[in-house]
Amino acid sequence: MKRIGVVTIGQVPRTDLVPEIRLLLGEDVEIVEKGALDGLTFEQVMNLSPRLGDEVLVTRMADGTEVTVAESELVPRLKKRIAELEVEGISVILLACTGEFPELCSRALIIQPQRVLFHAVSAVAEGLKLGVLVPNEGQVDSSERRWSAAPVREVFVKAASPYGPLDRIEVAVQGLTRYGVDMVVMDCMGYTRAMKETAYKYIQRPVILARSIVAKVISELI
Repeated sequence: MKRIGVVTIGQVPRTDLVPEIRLLLGEDVEIVEKGALDGLTFEQVMNLSPRLGDEVLVTRMADGTEVTVAESELVPRLKKRIAELEVEGISVILLACTGEFPELCSRALIIQPQRVLFHAVSAVAEGLKLGVLVPNEGQVDSSERRWSAAPVREVFVKAASPYGPLDRIEVAVQGLTRYGVDMVVMDCMGYTRAMKETAYKYIQRPVILARSIVAKVISELI
């Protein structure tokens, strides 16, 4: 059986994410999960919260509770989980977050979704008005800067957490429709296929889901 590793920036199991990835990869692929926050209590995770100037990342605890953490606090924890998967002989590892991270050196092939997503969208969205959904208001400015580097005409960003009520997605997408966007990118691995369908219902334009794009690339690699 083929094996891949999935390292989340939160805690495992990611029952909201891994089953959808498995559906796209096929049942003959074993997925080994590890989480950067595994073993930590909620109070301990709160000590990793972003401070002024920190890059904000949004994830969830094992029980589904949403948390925000500083990217800088996560990097050494991610490296540890990647090393653990290497020891288990896994050669392809998905970093299940669309945030931007420094180079994570490994003998394994590390799939960073942000790079996959950015280049996939850049290939099809040239000259278009691009709408982007991110989980947290604290990510809006950095997302605007990142996506403005793509060959698009304009970028409009709205925040709606994938770990809260679905109506937040509806409100955010309705906000993007007012800008007349030609395409929407759901820029977080937490957004689900059901959320994509909700977005499409309101936008009636192509909607690109991060987890689907990344899973399809992995399927080619394995």
